[in-house]
Amino acid sequence: MSTTGDNQSLYDRIAALRETLTEKLAPQLIQNPQLADALTQQIETIVSQLVAADSQIQAPPDGGLAELIGIGKDAATKVSSTRLPEKVEDYDEQVASERILAVADLYYLYQHEKLGVFRSVWKLQELFNAGTVRLSTGDGAYGLYRFDRRSVLRYTQKQRMQTYRRVLGYTPVELMPSAQPNTKFHPLFTQFINNVAEFWRDKRISDVIRDRAFDPSFGSIATVRRAGLDLRNNLKWSSYGHVNVFRIEVLQLLEEAFTILNAEDVRKLFGADNAWDVVEEVMLRYFKENVDASQRHRMAVSGRELIRWLAHKHILKTSRAEFEALLREIADNAEEWLTSAETLGIAFRGHTQRVVPLDSRRNGGRGLRSAEPG
Repeated sequence: MSTTGDNQSLYDRIAALRETLTEKLAPQLIQNPQLADALTQQIETIVSQLVAADSQIQAPPDGGLAELIGIGKDAATKVSSTRLPEKVEDYDEQVASERILAVADLYYLYQHEKLGVFRSVWKLQELFNAGTVRLSTGDGAYGLYRFDRRSVLRYTQKQRMQTYRRVLGYTPVELMPSAQPNTKFHPLFTQFINNVAEFWRDKRISDVIRDRAFDPSFGSIATVRRAGLDLRNNLKWSSYGHVNVFRIEVLQLLEEAFTILNAEDVRKLFGADNAWDVVEEVMLRYFKENVDASQRHRMAVSGRELIRWLAHKHILKTSRAEFEALLREIADNAEEWLTSAETLGIAFRGHTQRVVPLDSRRNGGRGLRSAEPG
């Protein structure tokens, strides 16, 4: 059990150790900034281990109150002898990985909704039932017949839109009773991606033009960590409820839709090479919409990987070397997402315009149009 005096002595000795090492290793630290990072990490690890060991010691039944106020045989004779708890459990240590992974898949599904995958299949089914397209006995025709046979067992389109709005803040539909739209997701998501992309741009510039390319002062991991933690905490609170089973069901539905769209008789109907060509052709011909399939699909893939990265404890690493190594996994995903989002006008690079409002009326017509279906 750590006392107030023990606690004070520990941090005084840690401070003295830092000063001594800095004084003796000053020339090496100037030549090799990575050495300073390694020393700092080692000292922090020692302190963390001591604090963790102290927290395992069982506290007295009254939490140390009796000795503090001078009651009983264990009453403290001076303040430095009283019990001093170190801290409570860190907020950011709580990682609900299964729920964050579910949100990653939900974002992937939302972008395919925007692409018009399901609307394309329903339009083809409507034309098939009306007998206005040359489909009869092929795999695509049979798939269209079966596509909505189980619709009573699935989430409806309105329910899907409500889920996207509750978890991601997207779509303009009215929510179910007691639900709230997650309007903070888009700004936090864009901010995190911008910080990741900016960090690696700074890193690349540092590697190319600076004499001390590995100087940790160039490119802050603290900014990236804070942006990532803010986004993850936002998703943690918006991912309760049916999101996990929802994404499983709709991913199955998406697979079924692509099986139909990629069937030979359906592709032949539009002279298409693959399912994506069918989607673009149906959306353009029957809905008069250019769906930007390439950009939306890359946003779906890279966005899902970025959110999946947050589901693990990578964001909690404090060592620069460890954090950079783990962050490298999503460096290209961040750049890909930003490039595609810039093309669609829903995000900008840089410091001046990091986030685009979801309501296009507040941004001269650019951004995620609130009236957009899907």
